Amino acid sequence: MSDEVILLAHGSGGKLSHDLVERLFLHHFDNPTLLQLDDSAVLPVPGSPDPRAMDRAQAQPGQPVGLRLALTTDSYVISPLFFPGGDIGKLAVCGTVNDLSMSGAHPLWLSAGFIIEEGLPLDDLERIVASMACMAEQAGVQIVTGDTKVVDRGSADRLFINTAGVGVVAPGLEIRGDGVRPGDVVLLSGSIGDHGMTVMTQREGLEFDSPLTSDCAALNGLVSGLLEAVPAGAVHSLRDPTRGGLATALNELATRSGVGIEISETAVPVRDAVRGSCELLGIDPFYVANEGKLVALVDGEAADAALAALRAHPLGHEANIIGKAAADHAGRVVLRTALGARRVLDMLVGEQLPRIC
Repeated sequence: MSDEVILLAHGSGGKLSHDLVERLFLHHFDNPTLLQLDDSAVLPVPGSPDPRAMDRAQAQPGQPVGLRLALTTDSYVISPLFFPGGDIGKLAVCGTVNDLSMSGAHPLWLSAGFIIEEGLPLDDLERIVASMACMAEQAGVQIVTGDTKVVDRGSADRLFINTAGVGVVAPGLEIRGDGVRPGDVVLLSGSIGDHGMTVMTQREGLEFDSPLTSDCAALNGLVSGLLEAVPAGAVHSLRDPTRGGLATALNELATRSGVGIEISETAVPVRDAVRGSCELLGIDPFYVANEGKLVALVDGEAADAALAALRAHPLGHEANIIGKAAADHAGRVVLRTALGARRVLDMLVGEQLPRIC
């Protein structure tokens, strides 16, 4: 890597991002927890038995069985800072809550670090901080620690926010990126591309007859409802398809689990305004970021109950079964098009939407 330089595409969430993580970060930070490459690290509480290493009956009386913490971190560098449906502060809280939720965790606490460029209007910063406080209250989490740094004018793009989040994972709950099994159904909680295209059109100054609005939302309530509605162990994997979009998220799951995934193009909801803006800009909505949607891989026998649970929640009323996992074409995602043809839906290559989260 000595002759290479970092490109914007290394932050896209696609192939170059994955190559960077595998060739550099995993090489130096190698450990079993990191190798899971999930949205959150799930860690046993010291002194609490790991449920994967012991039977429940072996626990001592009064000792917590299998209590685990989920830990995640993320950084937000979006431009513009404010957009229809949200702002960088709301995005930071929702994104962190959602990463915890994708491991099945109940989010509890967040940290927030602010890197502020000299010259940022104080009113803008207060508006963003107030937005974070409001979103944290709605999501049922607390921002309990943080840090503030101010850098010279021109050393940052107005404001960057770094977060960390901590949650609790219930004993016996195992939701992992490598947990998909042949026969699992693929559920999507709603329309794709809303967030990414909202940010892109705002940046480019484009306007449409049907205004675009980000789907930025905290998904912990949606996940809780799903887990309560299906038999224990029926939800095998969860992902929020952010950078790289739905296509990249599904490719990650297929590769990690060693299964093939086939989805139907006509089953994936795309709003007309999103589809129109994608066609105008030459962008495939399957690769556009989302900030308020989830993908669930669920045991086929629990598919109807899972779908009903998602649709019963305001954030999942557009939910749909979009495909299925199978043993063939392992590690690949196949799209069945509206014309009935089948094509490989690969991971994002290059940079499609810079600075969208």
